[in-house]
Amino acid sequence: MSTVLDIHTWELAEHGYTVLDGIRTDEEAAAALYAFGELVPQYDGALRYQVKAAPGFEERRYSKSVNTILVHTEAPGWNPPPSYLALHCRVQATCGSGHTELADMRRFVDSLSDEDRAALYEREIEWLGHNTGGVGTEGVRRPVVERAADGREVLRFSYNLLTTGQYDPPVDVSVDASELPLGGFGVHLAEQAEEFFRQEKVSVLIPEDSVLVWDNQRMVHARSAYRDAKRHLTRYWVAARR
Repeated sequence: MSTVLDIHTWELAEHGYTVLDGIRTDEEAAAALYAFGELVPQYDGALRYQVKAAPGFEERRYSKSVNTILVHTEAPGWNPPPSYLALHCRVQATCGSGHTELADMRRFVDSLSDEDRAALYEREIEWLGHNTGGVGTEGVRRPVVERAADGREVLRFSYNLLTTGQYDPPVDVSVDASELPLGGFGVHLAEQAEEFFRQEKVSVLIPEDSVLVWDNQRMVHARSAYRDAKRHLTRYWVAARR
């Protein structure tokens, strides 16, 4: 007979994400996530990061704003990026928005022309470091799809970096394509990814006292804009045991 953990492990492998229910406290979240790997420090060196609107970010596409956040993987400048990302919903928005949106980047890669697909494996990008507390890496130079030594493919992506040169740009920003990490090709790639995402995404409004877990080296994610500033999630990074 399959256990609950077996089902969640299967969903992660099959769909790239799963939802754990009945998680009320930080301690319960940490214990549940331990089944998938080790919690690792985030940008500021802490194991937990509070995703909640805060003053000062009103004009930015950032986790502490209520604005739309466009498609990306978490911490592409880290080596390696977190295996899994998890969001524990403490207070859900009551405005009917603020969904976490997910799509399988492997399917996007498969949908590209041979020329564009080859470029994702061959053309390297300076993935900037993105640390607020001086903890972690200073960035890495890797292609969008990296073949790891053990045969796995590690995907890195940031619509914002490819189109603006920044991870968390102002809502309205314009940049000359020649100044971008992959130039005009990067903009072309980002636009294709966004179109694929609109068509293929799964939108999850995480229930309160539940944790959404997804494969950060496979899935891209985004967030819809919302109005209810009481929305509060706690974010975790998980490194899989190899």
